[in-house]
Order: sequence, then C-alpha cells, then structure tokens
Amino acid sequence: MVKVEIITIGDELLIGQVVDTNSSWMSQQLNKVGFDVQYKTTVGDVESDILDAFERAFSRVSVVLVTGGIGPTKDDITKHTLCRFFNARLVFDLQTLKTVENVMAGLHRDLNELTRNQAYVPDNCTVIQNKAGTAPVTWFERNGKILVSMPGVPYEMKAAMSNDIIPRLQAFFPVSAAILHRTFWVKNYSESLLSMQLETFECALPDFIKLAYLPTSGLIRLRLTGKSDNEESLAGEMQKQRDKLWNLLQNDIVSEADEDLEITLDKLLREKGLTLSVAESCTGGKLAGLFTAIPGCSRYFKGGVVSYSNEAKRDVLGVNFSDIEEHGAVSRPVVEQMAWGARKIFHSDCSIATTGIAGPDGGTPGKPVGTVWIAVSYNDKLHAQKFHFSQNRESNILRACNTGMQLLLEIIFSHQ
Repeated sequence: MVKVEIITIGDELLIGQVVDTNSSWMSQQLNKVGFDVQYKTTVGDVESDILDAFERAFSRVSVVLVTGGIGPTKDDITKHTLCRFFNARLVFDLQTLKTVENVMAGLHRDLNELTRNQAYVPDNCTVIQNKAGTAPVTWFERNGKILVSMPGVPYEMKAAMSNDIIPRLQAFFPVSAAILHRTFWVKNYSESLLSMQLETFECALPDFIKLAYLPTSGLIRLRLTGKSDNEESLAGEMQKQRDKLWNLLQNDIVSEADEDLEITLDKLLREKGLTLSVAESCTGGKLAGLFTAIPGCSRYFKGGVVSYSNEAKRDVLGVNFSDIEEHGAVSRPVVEQMAWGARKIFHSDCSIATTGIAGPDGGTPGKPVGTVWIAVSYNDKLHAQKFHFSQNRESNILRACNTGMQLLLEIIFSHQ
C-alpha cells in the first residue's frame, strides 16, 4: 500500500486558534481510493521545524501532502522553505499570474503587490493552478516520491484534492490495495464495558482487520477497518465480522451509517417525508443548530423554541405552570408537554424536547447536575426518559442532543 503523511503548517494550529479539519477530510478521501495515511504532523511557521518535518516524512512514506503557509504575508514561509528543501529558486510564472488575476476579478478586488507575488513559484515543481484562491498548488517529485503543497484554506484544499491531486496520485501510483471500513453507533455501554463485551470477538479478528473504539457524547462509534490486496475477499470477511457484531450487540446498535446522527436522521426524515421541530431548555438551541447546519434541512425542519425560562415553557409551548410548580422544570410532565407543544406550534410530524440541569451549578440532592429529561414524539407516539449524564456542562449538552436524536430514530424505526 502507498503510505501517506499529511503535514499541516501554521502557528494558529499549534496554539488552538484554528482547528485542523483539513487532515481528517484528506484522510477520508485518500482511504476511499486505497492510499494509507500513516502519519499526521503539525508544525509552526518556523523554517527549521518545517524542514525537519519534510525530512522525516520523506524517510518513511511515498506521498507527503502539505497544507498551509503559502499565503501572501510574511508569516507564510512554506514556499521559501520548499525552495530550500528541493534546491529550487523562485521564478515568475505568467500562467499563475493569469489565474490569480481571474480569481481577484471574481472577488471584485484589486491586485496588489503582495497578491501578485503569489505568481512566484519554485522552478523545479509542477504548478497546479488554484482556481479557488491565489496560492498555487505545487507538485514535487524526488526519487519516486511525491510532495504536494496546498493552501490551508479548506475549500481551496478540497477543490485541489478532488479535481487534481487525487487523480494525479492515482495515475502515479496505481493502487491495487483496498481499505474498507464498517461503522457502528452503539448505545448503553461505556468504552471499557464494550471492550469487555467484545474481547473474544476482537481477539478472533483476522490480522488484516482492526477494531477501534471512538467514544462520543453518550454513544460509542465502533469502527472495523480492513486492509487487503483482494477487495472482493476483504468485503466478504468484513460482512462476516459485521454479522458477528450484530449478534453480540443486537438492539444496542443504533446505526451503521458512517456519519453523525443528525445526518442519519436528516436522511431518514427526507426519505419518509416527515417534518421535525424541537423544544429545548438545557441544550439551548444546540439541537436546532445541528440540523440547520445541514444544507436543505428546510425540507423537513420546521423550527425550534429555546424555552429556557419557566415562563417561556408556559407562554410559548403551553406547559401547564402547575406541573412546573409541582414537579419542577426538569420532569416528565414538563418535557412531554414541551414535545407536544413544539409539534402544535410548528405542525410537525416529529419533535424532540430537552430539559435538564447542564451545570456546573443548579443541582439538588434529588436532581443533581447532569439530570436530563428527553422526550420524542412521532405521530401519536410519545416517549420520555430520564438520564443521568456527567458534571460537565458541554458534555451534558452534547449527550442530550445525541440521545434525543437516537431516541427519535428508534421511535420512527419501531413504528414504521
């Protein structure tokens, strides 16, 4: 298999000012076509550190993919560092200048001197024109190995990878190996308990199939990964192991989709022509935000209410105030009325409602921090359940969102 290392460059990545989403996306795309990403390295805007990263990468992989540090400002030093590494000099490239001019014209901006300097490229590389930005993509070859330098801007990198780099890599390295993944969302287990439950299964896996545990908020994402030169036999073995997992976990498997739960629910609602609304207290709009971040969600998402106060629960969602006074805002009667109220307001087929004590304050002996009631409604069905999560506010909010989506998936599947 062709081994790959991804190097991301920028001080902003090291100090946490910017989150690296590039390498995860690149890994997913490369895996799909049989390239094996073995290393990911992040370095700051320091020439010696970048050179060291290049040296180490070339010593252990065949493909090095670099993002970041090729903008027009003084802190963007990757281009000059590449020249030093490959013994190159910068030359002015008229085709790159034309591309930069076209990009700037499309943005209705004038071409200044710094942006014009983007047309300087190393003289011993292959230039791949960046039609989405001003920084050119540069492709270097050395002793049968490849290094490609790309912009750090995600949409520019994705365009270059999809349209140019992956096809070129496939042509340069005919890949016959296969990498296959199967994903399972599992509920009702901690990571350690699930590992104990699957110990015999995991020990019996063939050497070319690995099992990974990826805990998330309230659920565990199990991933089977298989690597082989024979895709057909690998697919058969992966199916065999998938069936064994189902026999072991059965109804504790929520979904087999390799995607976040909101995407799975998005697809299901579209497929069935159902509409959704939400009523949120402790999740504070996070649940609605997960759906409205999905393009085209307006086909099914009718709206949401953030009823943080008791008055909002009463005045907007129609919750009986005597139930709030008798049982408290974090209770079954209240969350059930919130779910029905959302459906009534938005005329939706389904709803999810959340109310709880996210923390870090507000808990009582009877209702400690992490106590959350969640209700889901579908057609004439209503299901409400109490949960005890953690002491961490952010974790409680995310777990409530994931659990609410999980419960709605289950109630729809069980009544179809």
